[in-house]
Amino acid sequence: IDSLLFAAASAVLDALNATDSNGTEALNATAKFVATPEGTALAYGSLVFMALLPIFFGALRSVTCSKSKNAADMPETITSRDAARFPIIASCTLFGLYLFFKVFSQEYINLLLSVYFFVLGVLALSHTMSPLMSRVFPASFPNKQYQLLFTQGSGESKEEIVNYEFDTKNLVCLLISSVVGVWYLLKKHWIANNLFGLAFALNGVELLHLNNVSTGCILLGGLFIYDVFWVFGTNVMVTVAKSFEAPIKLVFPQDLLEKGLEASNFAMLGLGDIVIPGIFIALLLRFDVSLNKNSRTYFYSSFLAYIFGLGLTIFVMHTFKHAQPALLYLVPACVGFPVIIALFKGELTEMFSYESSEEVLPTSPRLTSFPTVSGSPASLASSMDAVSVATGSSPRHRRLQPTSM
Repeated sequence: IDSLLFAAASAVLDALNATDSNGTEALNATAKFVATPEGTALAYGSLVFMALLPIFFGALRSVTCSKSKNAADMPETITSRDAARFPIIASCTLFGLYLFFKVFSQEYINLLLSVYFFVLGVLALSHTMSPLMSRVFPASFPNKQYQLLFTQGSGESKEEIVNYEFDTKNLVCLLISSVVGVWYLLKKHWIANNLFGLAFALNGVELLHLNNVSTGCILLGGLFIYDVFWVFGTNVMVTVAKSFEAPIKLVFPQDLLEKGLEASNFAMLGLGDIVIPGIFIALLLRFDVSLNKNSRTYFYSSFLAYIFGLGLTIFVMHTFKHAQPALLYLVPACVGFPVIIALFKGELTEMFSYESSEEVLPTSPRLTSFPTVSGSPASLASSMDAVSVATGSSPRHRRLQPTSM
């Protein structure tokens, strides 16, 4: 899976919630809609709530993920080198998409992207649903094991191309996710879009780990500059955002009260505004756990800071009636609040010396090689989601290993 596409895709959508002067952009290019105060409050309140869900639960699941002994389910680790070059990769990919939309037909590009995100979305949603389904199914449920194996060559030179292990529960999750995927392909309905978007964001926060706080500061600082430049300095981001149709944003209709589920004038929030701060917040939760003080001070402070920063973005956008890059407000809030608290508690040195990779087994994979398709549906989705939705932190991937269910 090419992480460069998602690098621009998620980053592009960072500004989608501010592409219009009043914060709305109809997906079907209908006439401008003047939202009522009630509709606006409902839409943005819902977006904030939906943004908090994958950050909160993704962070909690990242703690369990970091302690996993299953090589296929281990997280991807972002180093300072990966973080430093991400804004450059994202900028090149963003401008490349801008040229693509200028040269080629928007209809065919979005058709290709729809198929790509259909496959990715089904796997992401299936992986998200797996823990819940494991609790829903009774112990007496006949859970049979299956394996799909495809190899190349023979004898000692035989190489596995596909080693896909799954069980009946995985099949049920895949079936439900496929129904949602078909619904999205045929209708492009905003609820189906949000289901995929929430799955992408949760998997990104859970499976993409910053190795330390310094790396997080480099990544967020670079994207702070990236977001401000491409929103205020050029029209490239807004142009691509208006042309790009993919479930990598959360949307909520501002005319829901008037038109119900058929509403079509949306307030939007790009997944980059969720995943990028989210992986930093998840890092702080793992730092809290490492302190063994039964306290989640840094996690909750950064979580509240995220709410403050997102609320400030919406307030400034509506006050000045101008597009705002959300990371302009989210980055100082999410980094500044925990750092100030660490200063007061005298734990600043300890915070910056914490290495998240120490919580993972020494064999924890780095982004070093291109993967083959192997493992369970959960592990396959993990690999695809983490590298993609996390906005292409590195063009390198890890090789998946088969898992036993």
